[in-house]
Amino acid sequence: MFVDKAVIQVRAGDGGNGAVSFHREKYVAAGGPDGGDGGRGGNIVFQVDTGMSTLSDFRYQRKYAASSGAPGGKKRCSGRMGEDLIIPVPEGTLIYDDETGRLMADMTEGTPFIAAKGGRGGWGNAHFATPTRQVPRFSKPGVPGESYRLRLELKLLADVGLVGFPNVGKSSLISVVSEAKPAIANYHFTTITPVLGVVRLGERNSFVMADIPGLIEGAADGVGLGHDFLRHVERCRLLIHVVDVSGSEGRDPLSDFDAINRELKEFDKELAARPMVVAGNKCDLATPQQLETFEKAMKERGYDYFPMMAAIAHGTEPLMKHCAGLLSTLPPVERFEPEPVILPDTEQFRDRTVQIRQEDGVFFVEAPWLLQVMRSINFDDYESLHYFERVLIDAGVIAALENAGVQEGDTVNLRL
Repeated sequence: MFVDKAVIQVRAGDGGNGAVSFHREKYVAAGGPDGGDGGRGGNIVFQVDTGMSTLSDFRYQRKYAASSGAPGGKKRCSGRMGEDLIIPVPEGTLIYDDETGRLMADMTEGTPFIAAKGGRGGWGNAHFATPTRQVPRFSKPGVPGESYRLRLELKLLADVGLVGFPNVGKSSLISVVSEAKPAIANYHFTTITPVLGVVRLGERNSFVMADIPGLIEGAADGVGLGHDFLRHVERCRLLIHVVDVSGSEGRDPLSDFDAINRELKEFDKELAARPMVVAGNKCDLATPQQLETFEKAMKERGYDYFPMMAAIAHGTEPLMKHCAGLLSTLPPVERFEPEPVILPDTEQFRDRTVQIRQEDGVFFVEAPWLLQVMRSINFDDYESLHYFERVLIDAGVIAALENAGVQEGDTVNLRL
């Protein structure tokens, strides 16, 4: 089954906790703290797999979690790092942050993308030894790994896209010019999923063609199958508009041509402005007057026009050679640029802003950056509490409370 959209939840591994340990060895007095650091949590990494062509695997597994780092050990031994979780995706997959809509990555190359970073390992108590604090009985916990709800969208990578009404011969065309084997039958929407084929015109002269399921009028608004698959035409550098010039199904070829172009423009104006070549199919069923009228209309509108009979591969070779020549002059397949990351919480953590307000005799301290500090405090240990007090003094929290009028015995609420 072809699936080109998926929403998954990913969570990187947490960092391992730092260890609280003291060196103990016979005949060695006051060996001191030797607790090691925790290991880094594993990352969530996306990697292009050229053997995949759909996001169907994500229909059955929607939650992915990397392993956490191991806690630190004795003798300053660091904990084992968590293993990265590598998630394969098809080439051309776009990765979005589903909550904000931010584009995080365009998976069009072999470079892996780290979507969620594992948390740092916490410090062991060996880091907290000072001349006045020789027996620290606390350590830092590991930092939690990043977690995201991601939306995956597949936009096929193809040089040439075939567009046109259903049953005009797009599948027949791609089947005779490439090794693709789409379903071909004389009824609408025989092709219900995009089909990719490689057109080879000689050594080092090939391009990828995509057969997009037939569009109909109203496709940009969700009518038919076009709304679901129009996104796959967005990367195409060149469009081949296939038209049934014979009007074998009772429709006017020119009206069909204009209707499809309208749908492309309503979906994406830039897409409608892409270079387009017109292929008039089923010429064997058309009258000489129909052929002459349609060809004249295309030339008047400035399009390169190629008559053909796709079912027997008549006229397809000149069309392919012309497309290959055009592609050599066009820019490469479009890549979507990831959007920058905005981290207001990180900035707030860095500037250590402290806000004090008083309500009903209670002093509220608003300092989100204190959360990570408090995670490292052992409130049952005197030296750990003393360390926390020094942090409050050095960061200006105590001074801010005194300026706000706090007195001994007042209630202080830390809002993190």
